[in-house]
Amino acid sequence: MKLEVPKRRLGAEAKLGIGVFGTSLALFVLRFLVPRPVAMSNNGDGGRVLCGAGITWKGLPEPFVHLAYTPAPGVPPCRPTYLLTQSWLADLAVRIGRLVGLPGTLGLVVLGLLSSVIAAAAIAAIVLGLPYSSRARLAVAAGLLLVVADSAFFGYFAAILGEGAAFLGLLLVVGGLLLTAREGWWSYAGMAVTLAGGVLAVNAKVQTLTILPILALAVLLVRPGTLRGPKRWAAAVLVVGALGAATLSAQQSVEPAVAPDGTLAELPGDDSREINVFNSIFLNIVDGRHDTQADLAELGLPPTFAQYAGNGWWHPHPATMDPLYARYRDQMTRGNVVAYFAGHPARTLEVLNRAATDQLTARPGYLGSFDQDAGFAPNAQEYRVPVVSWLTGLISPLGLFALVPIWLFVLVRAWTQRRGPLGVVLAFLFAVSVTQFGAAALGDGIEGIKHQSVALFTILLAVMLCVLPRSNGRQEPTVP
Repeated sequence: MKLEVPKRRLGAEAKLGIGVFGTSLALFVLRFLVPRPVAMSNNGDGGRVLCGAGITWKGLPEPFVHLAYTPAPGVPPCRPTYLLTQSWLADLAVRIGRLVGLPGTLGLVVLGLLSSVIAAAAIAAIVLGLPYSSRARLAVAAGLLLVVADSAFFGYFAAILGEGAAFLGLLLVVGGLLLTAREGWWSYAGMAVTLAGGVLAVNAKVQTLTILPILALAVLLVRPGTLRGPKRWAAAVLVVGALGAATLSAQQSVEPAVAPDGTLAELPGDDSREINVFNSIFLNIVDGRHDTQADLAELGLPPTFAQYAGNGWWHPHPATMDPLYARYRDQMTRGNVVAYFAGHPARTLEVLNRAATDQLTARPGYLGSFDQDAGFAPNAQEYRVPVVSWLTGLISPLGLFALVPIWLFVLVRAWTQRRGPLGVVLAFLFAVSVTQFGAAALGDGIEGIKHQSVALFTILLAVMLCVLPRSNGRQEPTVP
């Protein structure tokens, strides 16, 4: 009789997991392909993902989606200088394409289907990891499906942009952390899923590298269900060490990038450091809407740079064209920007408030959803599942007055769940969302809505998990 309950529980868990995976995948495929495939168009940076997949592609922002990318004949292969894990998924899609007779071609339909499989598996892992009844877990699954399938996020899965891999990695991390706290072999499976998702999310973009220390802390705080004492800490340290080693290896696997000043980049993102700081200065600080001369003096820049107020790096008339720019190039540093924001809290709040509005807006208008043969206008977008982004869009004009209460709600729920693994997961998602928000808001002045997408996706995952009742500690899911 003692063996009957575990067997019955295992059978019920298997049915639940397979059912959630199959249903999620079917819904994702229908949402992706019917009546025609959707993705997100290239914003101009897509060549980085393609290069990592072995395809050389150069082009400006494009109003339409290319459903297939094929290497141009006679063009030497490029060497990636910037790691995005979406390139790994794209490379796998290229390899799958070879099996169906498309050598060297990246088919976005294949990429989208591959991402849909991973997303469905991640949602199944989250459901299996939750220590609640089947009814509660299915309610969470429905909420997660609304977030993942939302038009603000789903198109990234079949795109040559970095955000899709970040979304998939975060989903896997949440499922992995929850599974780690379960008893038996579930715990070991959870550690493996956490590691895989962590590598995918941390290395999705330079911006997401800040997830690494937050995830390492979460791994140390989640108590493996089967391990106690030194074994518990050894397992956690092993996962953290493997995550750090994999990230270091991945970041060192690309060619050193060339920074705008002609030097080789030593750290990830160094090739765009000056560009990001430049945009933050001339779009966030010297924006032409405040005391320009006072801001220039505060930053150590000459008064004549006032003519470039509001002109970013790619503007037709940027400060880089000024004969004095080379003399003041040393002022284009993160330290200079941080010092300014630290000394001007009112301006900092203004920038953060604008970034909060960008985040809740959810979707930039310049990323089209369809290929040119679909017959839609340039930059046309699909709205097949608009529920979550429609709701956030309604409150987006409130900026921080809307976003901060959401943060506080998640933080309070994390505290009430602090005795169980769900509390660690909610705290992890909260910390990732806030740090991604700050990095995107203050670290760059362009594409604010797009750069806030990881922060928004993360906090929405947390909100969907907040509907669960309070847990008094670790418990195994109830048998239906």
